[in-house]
Amino acid sequence: MGSVSKVYFTNEMTPEKVVELYDKLGKKLEGNIAIKVHSGEQGNQNFLRPEFWKPIVERVGGTIVECNTAYEGERNSTEKHVRLIERHGWNAYFKVDLMDREGPDVEIPIRNGRHLASDIMGKNFLNYDSMLVLSHFKGHPMGGYGGALKQLSIGCASTAGKVNIHSAGKYRKAEEQSVVWTDLPEQDAFLESMAEAASAVTDHFAGNIVYINVMANMSVDCDCCAVAEDPCLKDIGILISTDPVAIDRACIDLVKQSTDVGREHFMERVTSRNGEHTIEAAAALGIGVTEYELISL
Repeated sequence: MGSVSKVYFTNEMTPEKVVELYDKLGKKLEGNIAIKVHSGEQGNQNFLRPEFWKPIVERVGGTIVECNTAYEGERNSTEKHVRLIERHGWNAYFKVDLMDREGPDVEIPIRNGRHLASDIMGKNFLNYDSMLVLSHFKGHPMGGYGGALKQLSIGCASTAGKVNIHSAGKYRKAEEQSVVWTDLPEQDAFLESMAEAASAVTDHFAGNIVYINVMANMSVDCDCCAVAEDPCLKDIGILISTDPVAIDRACIDLVKQSTDVGREHFMERVTSRNGEHTIEAAAALGIGVTEYELISL
């Protein structure tokens, strides 16, 4: 990876522009392609619907992938999550694989991890040769913001993997999830654990990943929140890159450069959780670089 990464950007918020950006990037994903989305918690009004993603999924081919959660809600068991995926319409258009719907989980090694020795994934993760990471860029209650790095880490981990990340390696079993929320680690340890888990996924696919961040419906809350604030920022645009660090860095910078009245409220969520530290930690692990060239289409 070079010292400066290319990030392509458009302020036209259409599904067709997502496809145009992918074609412009020139990175063709091949083999059995996992397409990571956020299926949206029950009650959440902000997640990006399957209709928005339909053209790019059809352009790339592949399988929509998701994983169960580690908190109370309608996605913390396979039975409930499958029903919610159906209610939200994902399998009306796409083949959907809940990667940890059946055990046993698999462990993907992490190089140079301070907190985690491995990333715990659903066994179906091993069925894929490349990945398209479709991220709705927004705030996050714990991480400060959610983008490509969050999708790679918490998003791709199984329930046990999410427990592992949120506890910075202290707890590693799905049945320990209730303990995690009363025994959270120091914040930077959690953020660094997210970066470490993300590094396991990028190492596994060895560069065969493309990242798309959509800066729309930008609430301070994640799509995992059943009760989320309405968006506080006007839509900014769509970005694509082969570098998850650069694309998240560019999104944060675009928010900072915004003149929208909601900018300060959004950035308060990011800074109060030290959210940019995830980007710094990921760069230190060599996942990507923070210097980028933003190329507008």
